[in-house]
Amino acid sequence: MGRDFFTLDDFPLAGSTVLLRVDINSPIDPATGRILNDARIREHLATVRDLRDTRLAILAHQSRPGRDDFTTLEEHAERMASLLGRPVRYVDSLFGTHAVDAIRAMKPGDIVMLENTRFFAEEEALADAKFEKMAKALMVRTLAPLAQYFVLDAFAAAHRAQPSLCGFGEVIPALAGRVMEREITMVSRALESQERPKVAIFGGIKADDSVAVTRHMLANGIVDKVLTTGGVANLFLAAKGIDLGAPTTEFMRKEVAEYPAHVAQSKELLAKFPGKIEVPIDVAINDNGTRRNLHLSEFPAAHQVYDIGLDTIVHYQNEIDLARTIFLNGPAGVFEIEEFSLGTREIFTAVANAGAFKVVGGGHTVAVVEQLGLERKIDHVSTGGGALINLLAGRELPLLTALKRSHAKFAKQTR
Repeated sequence: MGRDFFTLDDFPLAGSTVLLRVDINSPIDPATGRILNDARIREHLATVRDLRDTRLAILAHQSRPGRDDFTTLEEHAERMASLLGRPVRYVDSLFGTHAVDAIRAMKPGDIVMLENTRFFAEEEALADAKFEKMAKALMVRTLAPLAQYFVLDAFAAAHRAQPSLCGFGEVIPALAGRVMEREITMVSRALESQERPKVAIFGGIKADDSVAVTRHMLANGIVDKVLTTGGVANLFLAAKGIDLGAPTTEFMRKEVAEYPAHVAQSKELLAKFPGKIEVPIDVAINDNGTRRNLHLSEFPAAHQVYDIGLDTIVHYQNEIDLARTIFLNGPAGVFEIEEFSLGTREIFTAVANAGAFKVVGGGHTVAVVEQLGLERKIDHVSTGGGALINLLAGRELPLLTALKRSHAKFAKQTR
């Protein structure tokens, strides 16, 4: 199958000037401005190293206006330099004279990190505009003529359409960086795999996203079965007519926008795909800090559901053992509290040990995988939360569109 996007291997990049768009949006301590976790920065090191013979100008964002962690990229440049063992010069400008002069003065092997793209109004003002219009943003018009190539490696932002992400590929060749290339390749492999049974396990509290993904995956035969945990399970249990009790129901109404509509959609899916969507047969409630197992027949409950139950864990483990392709997104319960981490721990460990091709993603999911030390047992740990969900739901990602459009425009220039 031919690729419809460029990678770093398609052009002679040595000696050229390259603009690299990454997603190094990191948790920041608002009191000190220090980066609390540099996982996102580490993800991009392979791409930066493969561009070591270029003049490299890095574009990135941090948070958004109004938030405590909305800050400059000075700390990010320092951290990247430390991880690389090479200088990364922070430039406190994105497309002003200071930035232009810094790029022009570079020699092969030099790296500069430009200012937070979200400091500039165009980035938000032209969000979701047509690609041709984003290409006319001042940052694109100013920076693109200074470079021969634009490398797009910000998979975690792949569901966003903004000038710094989608504008440059219209005027210079856009290439997938190593993070982007790996994400597209590995997720596509899992989606297209005929190694069955194929199972998706959806948990966490972003239940509305999981309903859309469940619909797409079952309607298109991408998976044979969906196992639900966490808030997703609560939604489908409500759709089955089970009254979980006021504490859990009120929590779900607060956390899930348009909760009644999503319950109705879940009910429709249960009817349309009988036997394909599994819900817990028992759960654990938080009885004033104590874990108490309840069978569904014992509901409604006076306390909130905090985890899946023991019988459900065993049943799901059996399903996971049989699977040959697995998607995992979202914890099974309130894993941050030790008493209620059992479901998440057991399900994640079962997935890691399964003889299947395994793709996991989402912020909390990746955090648990790392916490349990399971990374090496997972075939692909995705850097994307919303981006991965959108890809699994069959939605076109603006960054993939940008890469494909650029490929169509500049295909004749490859070596």
